[in-house]
Formats: sequence, C-alpha cells, structure tokens
Amino acid sequence: MRVRRLRKHAAHLEITAFINLIVVLVPFLLSTAVFTRLAVIDLSLPAQSSGGVEQLKENDLKLEVVLRPDAIEVGDRIGGLIQRIPNTAKGYDLATLSLTMYQIKAKFPDKLEATLLAQPNTPYDTLVQVMDTMRMTKTWNGSKATVTDLFPAISIGDAPIAKK
Repeated sequence: MRVRRLRKHAAHLEITAFINLIVVLVPFLLSTAVFTRLAVIDLSLPAQSSGGVEQLKENDLKLEVVLRPDAIEVGDRIGGLIQRIPNTAKGYDLATLSLTMYQIKAKFPDKLEATLLAQPNTPYDTLVQVMDTMRMTKTWNGSKATVTDLFPAISIGDAPIAKK
C-alpha cells in the first residue's frame, strides 16, 4: 500500500508587524534621547580672606561668584574672597555686583571666564539675572548707554557648603 505523505511547506515568518513597530519606535527613541555632556570641576577653595580688587594677582584670576541665601560672595579661587555683597530689602544687590565685576574687568581686561556657584534651591530667574549682570554692564555717558562685555563665558556649579 502506498503511503501518502503530506508536503510540508516552509513556514514564512510574518514580520510585517515587527517592522512597523521598529519604524515607529526608532525615530521616537532618537527624538526623545537626552544627549548630555558630563563635566567635572575640581574646586580647591582656600581660606577666605578679606580684601578688595586691589589684592588680586596680576597674572592669574579664577573668578567665582557664589550665591548664598543672604549675600553674594565674589572671590578668586586662588586668592580667596574679594567682596561679600549683602542682600538688600529687595533681594540680591545686583548693582553692587555689576560695579565689582566692572572693577575686576578693568584689572583683567583679557579674562572672559567666570564661575557661578549657586545653592540647589536658587530660583532660575535669580540665576539668569546674576548671569546677565556678570556677562555685561551698561555705562551711561549723558543720555547715551554703552554696553560693556565683562565675563561672557560663564560656568555654573553647586555652591560649596558655607561654614557657620
């Protein structure tokens, strides 16, 4: 007797649905990916010393502005504290900060870099206002205003914990 055998056809994989999923998923993942650049800043803060712009060394300046809840501290990473600007009734004293930045820029006209160190709970608007003050200042000559660049290359970091 003859045995009848069934012909087995090779099964075709149905991958259309998978390809559709990939076509949608890949652009979505690429568009939502966060591209970050990690940077490490090594800070070695010396003991705070009082003084002014006159005490700064002629050849080296590592300008740091630290936002504290009660004041703005302008300092040199190497030389220590330059000036502590206490808050006014309206908040941070940006006018005095602008004057201090202008004096430092007059002493170091080639320097463009500065570092802004802020507490974790500092409002974004305050950061922007302080950065704008550090970046440029307006000087008035009669009724004509002149914009002067101060320190346009600003780096941001976390403020060191204040000693009590």
